[in-house]
Amino acid sequence: MELLRVGPAGRERPVVRAGGRTYALEGIAGDIDGGFLATDGIRRVREALAAESLPAVQIDGERLGAPIARPGAVLCIGQNYAAHATESGSEPPAEPILFFKHPNTVIGPFDDVRIPPGADAVDWEVELGVVIGATARYLPNREAALGCIAGYVVSNDVSERDYQLMRSGGQWSKGKSSETFNPLGPALVPADEIDPQRLRIWSRVNGEQRQDSSTSDMIFDVAELVRHLSHFLVLEPGDLVNTGTPEGVALSGRFPYLAAGDLVEIGIEGLGVQRQRIVRVDETGLVRP
Repeated sequence: MELLRVGPAGRERPVVRAGGRTYALEGIAGDIDGGFLATDGIRRVREALAAESLPAVQIDGERLGAPIARPGAVLCIGQNYAAHATESGSEPPAEPILFFKHPNTVIGPFDDVRIPPGADAVDWEVELGVVIGATARYLPNREAALGCIAGYVVSNDVSERDYQLMRSGGQWSKGKSSETFNPLGPALVPADEIDPQRLRIWSRVNGEQRQDSSTSDMIFDVAELVRHLSHFLVLEPGDLVNTGTPEGVALSGRFPYLAAGDLVEIGIEGLGVQRQRIVRVDETGLVRP
């Protein structure tokens, strides 16, 4: 089962894809958001599918939005793959590194990524995204952490490395929070349908392989990340946790940074593929030719 949101930006509507067909969810959910997840929305959708009570719809040719409505928080884990820490010039961390992105970075999986004026070091980062489904505070163990997860998504933690490393004062969020810097989706897949630590994760730029790894190589796995974070902040339904990226980014020096016209493709086994065209904008936010 895959939960999706389709339609123009800001006017998306929720649908579910199952058994090769797509069904409308307006009778069950106004949107796929924290409120839907907190009120057992995924269970209610499954029950409606089993009862064959959902109307079938066609969504061919429609825009896909991010599979969750604007999250309350986007929490990100840095250097969570040992090889990526090495290519970044750092030792693997002793405990999870946390930084934040602005929630308005989240866009659809096929929307354009906008390079801000003056930015010359924009990088790709394919990541497994964890969507929180229940309030998580001071979780006692891994099992409790897994019970707070609604599902998983493909996430691109786009980064401007000069902003992140040279102009940040040691805090990474400046390089992470430009508009469009978190394409998400195409789908939210329920947690009980995915083994989050056995997924191939990869990226390509202009058809050339960049990253190709497995989530089994995470330093801190999904359960430990959620448990750990819950002792420093309260995770709420609809929040997004980006769990880190494997080696193969431009920061390594092996590949050029992104430029206008580039096509980025990223994917995770069982969760789908997303694609973004890179565009450059001027100070008014308009795309430059």
